[in-house]
Amino acid sequence: MGTQPHLLVEEGDLTDIALIPGDPGRVDRIASHCDEAETVAQNREYKVVNATYEGRELTICSTGIGCPSAAIAIEEMANVGVETFVRVGTTGALQSDIEIGDMIVATGAAKNEGTSKRYEDVSYPAVPDYDVLSALVDSAEANDEDVHVGPIASDDAYYAETDEYVADWEDAGMLSVEMEAAAVFSLARRKGLRAGAICTVDGNLVEGTQKGTDTEDDELPEKAKNNVGRAIDIALEAATEL
Repeated sequence: MGTQPHLLVEEGDLTDIALIPGDPGRVDRIASHCDEAETVAQNREYKVVNATYEGRELTICSTGIGCPSAAIAIEEMANVGVETFVRVGTTGALQSDIEIGDMIVATGAAKNEGTSKRYEDVSYPAVPDYDVLSALVDSAEANDEDVHVGPIASDDAYYAETDEYVADWEDAGMLSVEMEAAAVFSLARRKGLRAGAICTVDGNLVEGTQKGTDTEDDELPEKAKNNVGRAIDIALEAATEL
């Protein structure tokens, strides 16, 4: 297997587990929580770093925004030997009792996106691996962190999430909406690999506090920025058990 065309990595360059934020800037933030870190490659929306956390070697790779770019990252990391993927992202709440800064561990992702449909029928479930899901929940409990655990939605069209869509997702019991998990879960399952996701809430679509509505210069509200760090710690602790 030669150099992957987007991540610019080869077999042997990465570890067996990858933490995958969407934002390339969050790669450095995750790396700052680790003991050692070294940049492996950077191209387009993909920044790839190898790091060590409490003796566990791991890879951190950004996926960019949305399922298409996330699928490329999963495909190319799988090609060079990565076997477990943990999404560390942000998400918009769909239930009124979920607040900005809360954390959600996904038990599944509704396929409101087009990428997974190119791989399989929409009736096939986009679900995390049980061991990854359990490790995230157990890590949160060990850190005395409260997390919401339940289904989320993955959507392609950030600016087309209408009131009707939001009401339907809310009525269906979806906890939040983001833009990558459905493809990550589906591809990992199809390849016999493992995936899971923990996301920090950056707005509440039901309450009308979408990301960006109450910030001036920053993408995330202050509480969400602070709690992204806590979600990173949970994901890193989970990685030591996987």
